[in-house]
Amino acid sequence: MYAIIETGGKQIRVEEGQAIYIEKLNAEAGETVTFDKVLFVGGEDVKVGSPVVEGASVSAKVEKQGRQKKIIVFKFKAKKNYRKKQGHRQPYTKVVIEKINA
Repeated sequence: MYAIIETGGKQIRVEEGQAIYIEKLNAEAGETVTFDKVLFVGGEDVKVGSPVVEGASVSAKVEKQGRQKKIIVFKFKAKKNYRKKQGHRQPYTKVVIEKINA
């Protein structure tokens, strides 16, 4: 059984036992979070939401909080002596899907 959930403005396909990296959530490591925006549930019986499946949810356990590798944002304009270097590290939350309630 799998489900498609929406979190952080993105749609993610999840299965039980899967570890995923999502946009940062306000939850400590070890806590349980519930995703209520379930768009699709697949498997033996398929349920399609319009836009969400009524009564469906996905529970997950927060494994850790972290930040991704640094990327360099470099702006440059030719012949104008304009250079701007900036770094960015996107925060993330790693969660493990425990149960799909459909």
